[in-house]
Amino acid sequence: MSHKAGFVSIIGKPNAGKSTLMNALVGEKMSIITPKAQTTRHRILGMVNTDDYQIVFSDTPGVIKPHYALHESMMHQVDGSIVDADLILLVTDIYEEFDETDVLKKLEGSLAPIAVLINKIDQSDEETVKKKVEFWNEKLQPKAIFAISALLGHNVKAIMDFVVDNLPEHPAYYEKDALTDRNDRFFASEMIRAQLLKQYKKEIPYSAEVIVTAFVEGEKLHRISAEIIVERDSQKNIIIGQGGSMLKIVGTYARRDMEEFFQKKVFLEMFVKVIPDWRSKKNYLKKFGYE
Repeated sequence: MSHKAGFVSIIGKPNAGKSTLMNALVGEKMSIITPKAQTTRHRILGMVNTDDYQIVFSDTPGVIKPHYALHESMMHQVDGSIVDADLILLVTDIYEEFDETDVLKKLEGSLAPIAVLINKIDQSDEETVKKKVEFWNEKLQPKAIFAISALLGHNVKAIMDFVVDNLPEHPAYYEKDALTDRNDRFFASEMIRAQLLKQYKKEIPYSAEVIVTAFVEGEKLHRISAEIIVERDSQKNIIIGQGGSMLKIVGTYARRDMEEFFQKKVFLEMFVKVIPDWRSKKNYLKKFGYE
């Protein structure tokens, strides 16, 4: 019996619903999901394993025009994901204004088969969906087009079947019990960052980075310390809130998410630190895990 394995890159603009799709395909909360754009900053791998195949899904940052060294790093991760891909899932949504030049530019030169996924069709009508399908057929001549709702799981099984059919024959790339290439520290920091995106307005979440400085695993309790890095003192004050009230809210929700994720009690402590313009400083980006 032959075995299949391959890398499947999920790409698209911010807010197209890539992370929701990734989580639906993998069946785990791998990527943080918030209503704000540019939520994903790192390429995250999620594996689906059976006896016959291993699919390595790669959720990438949304394709944007870079304004900071941070953005450049994020776009390098998208490029790397496309180069590695055996198959590309291009996620677009029903609201997309047919302006996909940034995304299409990234796909130039890739030889991997492409499937276009038109997301959020639950918020649309048949006529609009049909027009989108025609547009993408003409524009890209992809191997397949799926009209989907990642949120409601509509057509997710069809995508899975398509992916499995198009996987190359190959031994598994990772251990069969692996779910992701990321460690628990990474997910802890992402859960705090998800709360920053949910609880604060405007530029705060985009100026913030979360670094887990200590992660001590216990049989019944994990002890986790984290630093929230921001660019200005004013941002630090907003994050902490009056008498520490806002930081407390972030901590409470992040801790609940962690307890659900790790299936353990969690003791979480957080500190806020100012590093001016960290998003533009290569040495800090490297230290924070951006290549």
